[in-house]
This record gives sequence, C-alpha cells and structure tokens, in this order.
Amino acid sequence: MAFDGIVTKAVASELQELKFARLDKIFEPNKNEILLGFYKDSLNYLLNISIDPKNYRIHLSTHPKKNPKVAPNFCMVLRKYLLGLHIKNVITNNLERVITIEFEGLDDIDDIISKKLVIELMGKHCNVVLLDEENYIIDSLKHINSDNSTRKIIPHVKYEYIKSDKKNFLETSLEEFKESISFDENTSKQISLTYNGISKNFAKYIKDNSKNLDEVYFKIKEIIDMTDSLKLKFVNFNNDYVLDISNEPLTNFSLNFSLDDFYYKKETNDLFLNLKNELLRNVNGTYKKYEKRLSNMNLKLKECENMDKYRVYGELITANLYKIPNKNVKSIELENYYDNNNLITIPLDDKYTPSINSKRFFKKYSKLKNASIIVGKQKEETLDILRYLDSVVYEIEAGTSLDNLLEIKEEISEHEIFKLKNKKENTKSKKKNITKNTKFNFNPLKFDIDGFTLLIGRNNKENDYLSLKYAKPNDIWFHTKDIHGSHGILVIKSISSEPTEEILQKCAKIVAKHSKAKLSSNVPVDYCKAKFVKKPSGSKPRNGYIHK
Repeated sequence: MAFDGIVTKAVASELQELKFARLDKIFEPNKNEILLGFYKDSLNYLLNISIDPKNYRIHLSTHPKKNPKVAPNFCMVLRKYLLGLHIKNVITNNLERVITIEFEGLDDIDDIISKKLVIELMGKHCNVVLLDEENYIIDSLKHINSDNSTRKIIPHVKYEYIKSDKKNFLETSLEEFKESISFDENTSKQISLTYNGISKNFAKYIKDNSKNLDEVYFKIKEIIDMTDSLKLKFVNFNNDYVLDISNEPLTNFSLNFSLDDFYYKKETNDLFLNLKNELLRNVNGTYKKYEKRLSNMNLKLKECENMDKYRVYGELITANLYKIPNKNVKSIELENYYDNNNLITIPLDDKYTPSINSKRFFKKYSKLKNASIIVGKQKEETLDILRYLDSVVYEIEAGTSLDNLLEIKEEISEHEIFKLKNKKENTKSKKKNITKNTKFNFNPLKFDIDGFTLLIGRNNKENDYLSLKYAKPNDIWFHTKDIHGSHGILVIKSISSEPTEEILQKCAKIVAKHSKAKLSSNVPVDYCKAKFVKKPSGSKPRNGYIHK
C-alpha cells in the first residue's frame, strides 16, 4: 500500500483548498468509513475517510455510499459537535500518516468554539478521533484501553500524537543518508525501515529510476518539497501508485480524485471477487449436498434391482408350504419353477417359521417396489437440480461485473434449495415468478448482425425473461445443445425480413461463445422460432426447456 507519509502530506496540502468550507453532512456507511459533506462557494464536496486496514486513506470522493437507516453512535457524536462548523486548517506533522482537521464556529450565544478531528492512517492501528479545544478526547471510532498499548484512546483522556521511532528524512543530510543506506537490491527495504513516512513501493520506484544513492536522495527530497506546491501526479507502479513530479498543468484536487478513482476500482474489484467466491462456495456446497443425495439414491435403486428375488422367494415358500416342516431353520432348498425346476437355496431367518419368512419376503418386495418408484422420481428431481446448479456455476464464472453477480445472488435467493442466512425473512417473503416481477432489471447483451439484433441473456433470470416473455412468436431462439450457456433471441422485425443462413450461423457462433463450451472448436447450437419454446411448470430457471 502506497498511502505513505508523502502521499498524506500531498493530499492534506490539496485539502487546504477547503478552508472555510462548512460541514453540513456526516455519515458512517460502515464501521471503517466516515463521509463528511462540505459546502463552499456554491459547490458540495464529499470527504471520504477510511480506516480499513488494507485500504486506509483520506480523499475527496465522487462516489456516495449507502448509509444505515440508524446512524451509529460515533456518527451521532460527530453530528452533535461538528455540524455547521467551518474548516479552519488542515495540518500534517512532517511525514507522519496523521491529518488533523481543525474546525471553528459559533455557538448559540456567538462564542467561538473549536474542535479537532484527527485521522490516523496506520494499517491496523487506524483511527478517527474527535478532540475538544484542549486536546481532550470527546470520542473515537475505535476505543483503545489496553494495558499493552502505549496510548489510551478513550473519552476524557488527553490525546497524545503518535511519535515514530524512525528517522525524519527532512532532517537527514546526503552524507547521513549514504551512511545508513546502500545501493543494491535491498535499497527500498532499507529506506522504508529507516525513514518515517516512506513506503517500500515508493522507495523501489525511486531506486529503479536512479543510477546511484545521490540521485535517490535528491529525487525523494524533491518530491517531498513539491507536496506543498501541488505539482505532483500519481504513477502506476507494481499494481499500485506512487507520487512523481508532474510537468503538466493539474486541476484542483487532482491527487484526491486520482485516489478516489483508484480505490473505487480496487474496492469494486474486491467486492466482485468476494461476492463471486461467496456465491461459488454457496452453490458448490449445495451441489455437494445433492450429489451425495444422488449417490444415496443410486445405492437404494441398486438395492431395488433385487426386489423380484424376494417375490420369488415368497412365492416358492408359499407354494411348497404343505411339504416344508413347520420349524425354524436357516435355509431351505426348493424347486424353482421360474428356472426349469432347478433347485434354489432360500436363506431364512431362523427366528421365524418358513410361513412367516414368506410374508416377510413379500413385505420386503412391496417395500422395495414402492421405494423404486418414489426414489426414481426423487432422482429425476435431483438430477434436474444438479443441472440447474451447473448452469448457475457457469453464470457465476462467466459474470463480468458486480451487477451480474448481484442479479445471480437475487436469483438463487429465491430458491429453497439454497441455505439462506436470514430464514425468517425468507419465510415471510412471497415467492414470485421472475417473469411477473415488474422490478426485474432486464439488460441483455446486444449484437448487430447484418441489420438484425441479437439479444443474449446475461444470467438465468434474463434467459427466462428473454425466451418466455420478451421474445415474439416469430423471433428466433438459440441455445447450445445439452451445454450450459446463455439464451439468444434474434429479433425479427417483420415477416418479410427473414434471416439468411449466414446470419443464423453468425448468431450461433455468438451464442456458442457465451456458453460453457466457448473454448471448443465444434459446438452444436439448437435454434427454432420462439413460439415453439416452452418450459414445464415448476422448472428451475433455464432448465427443462422444450423446443421443436
């Protein structure tokens, strides 16, 4: 993470432009973020303060976030003490990753009141602390009252600013720098461990673009000196960002909004990956459960294959009861009239007489026969569910945006086969057919094929809606044969505008590319008019389609 002391100093310098801005909105979207809304010169500004251990930072933002219906306690404290006040100053101390925003205003009797908001940006030790005019803590986002901690961050305690044990680069001469740092593969690590506020990534960037220690020293010093003159820009380096001198004219808050774009993309990507993994865990867990159920059903059906044997045993004993001794034995030998009267040995339970054993054989036959019918139906239902789960896995893996995954999450949350966290909410909510949901977000992929429009569903719910509700009778429906993939609808504007064979082939190729077999060289694709596509009642989305 490159949000080091140099970046902190540069961002704080830009925020000086917000002097005299009035604070009129305060939100706490989650336990790690505070959003402050400012008003100045007829413009609104949103300041994002994040103490997330992995993405800690402070910058102006253009991406508002959803807020809880009930404001958390610290948010209410901030509103009580800060709303209506103006920014007096934005302060940093050397290259410490600490920014102090001083607020000033008037109370009800026009007396001047002062407050401070201290933002500490130090990994897992990040915090936001509200101070009074005498630097006593009013409250903080995280309370620290451990005996192991060097500082206590709790209300009514005098606040102590952080002091680093590392050297201050601004007070280091070139000779001192060269004495403590060597120019080799460990240069960046040495600089980061020796000097306060300089990240390893930034030091590596400087080292890689320098020929010797002199150049490294003066380049770092030049960039630090430029943090107050706002002539710096961010450069992508090692999938992160570092500061460098800019020779181009910069707009107001360019560093702030560059950080905003960087972290918005990063957090969106993190949310996408986390949601994708969560959905795959949920679906794969459900898949394993039904796979195990299918295995048990197969074992039961295999047992049912021998049911006729028990019927034959019962019939042979019943037919020969007149000559079988009425005593308990472990087995008897009888002529099997189903097998040319060859002798057959029938095992018996010696706890019972032969007549009772025959009744037990008939009972077992009847039980297995009924089980064969019931389990057979259950097996078909289980296979149908597994096919549906396969399609969901494909949709998740093929998803390219957070919106895609959120729609898939909404889809699977409507099915009882998934174990939902909020069971009470699930039982209260009424199950609705997706094709009847007026709030359904329908936004299929569109392709122009020689003047015709081909629509491709992005997930199972869109496939359902596209094929069963949106498509007109004469539109042409496409889907890969026996392979999970998106549905395609070729829109036919009029009866006279029939597509050529070449257009149909182009459509089939696109549909094949949006299927599980997209990497295969030969993919069969079914197509027919949309009026011939039907779906049995009760089928899962995109399962059980019938076409002619």
